[in-house]
Amino acid sequence: MRTRFGDRVLHWYTWLIILWLSSPIAVMIVFGFNDKKSKSNTSWQGFTLKWYQELFAIDGLTEALINSIVIAVVSTILATTLGTLLGLAVGRYRFRGKGLTNFLIFAAISTPELVMGASLLSLFVSANAPRGHVTIIIAHTLFSLAFVVVTVRARVVVLDPSLEEAARDLGAGTWETFRLVTLPSIMPGVAAGAMLAFALSIDDYVVTSFVNGSELTFPLWIIGSVKVGIPAQVNVMGTLIFALGALVAIANSVSSRRRAAR
Repeated sequence: MRTRFGDRVLHWYTWLIILWLSSPIAVMIVFGFNDKKSKSNTSWQGFTLKWYQELFAIDGLTEALINSIVIAVVSTILATTLGTLLGLAVGRYRFRGKGLTNFLIFAAISTPELVMGASLLSLFVSANAPRGHVTIIIAHTLFSLAFVVVTVRARVVVLDPSLEEAARDLGAGTWETFRLVTLPSIMPGVAAGAMLAFALSIDDYVVTSFVNGSELTFPLWIIGSVKVGIPAQVNVMGTLIFALGALVAIANSVSSRRRAAR
C-alpha cells in the first residue's frame, strides 16, 4: 500500500516538475496570439493572428533571425563534421595524448560561457581579427564541438567491430566500410550531436556578445529591445523555432524506434 502511494506521489511530482519547466514556453506561445495595444506584451488583451501575418514586419528582427539561422547551420555543419571524426578517434583508437584529449573535451563542456567568451575575445583581439559573422561561427563551432564529440563517442564505444571486419572480408575498402557500415551505425549519435549543436548555437547569448562586433543575432536583438518593449513577433518566432525543434526530435525518436524494431 505504501509502495503504491509512493509511486503516485512520485508520478504527480514528476508531472508538476514538467509543467513548471514547460510554463515559460507555454507563456511564450500564448502571448504570440495577444492583441497587445502598447509596446509591452505582458498582459492579455485579446486574441489575434496578426502577428503571424506580420511576422517579418520588423526588418532588424528579421535580419537578426536570419543571422542566427545561418550561423547555427554553418557552425552545426562544422562542429558535426569535426566532432564526428574526433569522436571516432577517441572512442575507438589508443594514441599518445588520448587522456589529455578527453580532459580538454570535458573541460570545454564545463568551462563557464563567460570565461570562454572572454578568452575568445582576447584571441581575436590579439590576432587583429575583425569581429562579425566569421568570429561568431568560429566561437559557436568551438563550444559545440565538445558536445558532438561526447555524443558520437558514446555511440562508437558500443559499436560492434565485427561488422566492419565482415565488410572488409567481403571486399569493401576503407571508405566503403565507413560509408556503408560505420556511419549508418553511429548516425543516431551524429544526429543527436548535430541537433544539440544547433540548439546551443541558435540561442547563445553570452559567448556571442563577446565576439559579435556589430552583428546582431536573434538573442542579442531581443535583449537589446527589452528597454523599449519586446514585440509579439519575438513570441511567434520563438514558437516556430520551438515547434520545429519538437518536430525534429519526434521524427528522430520515431526513426530510432523503427530501426530498433527491425
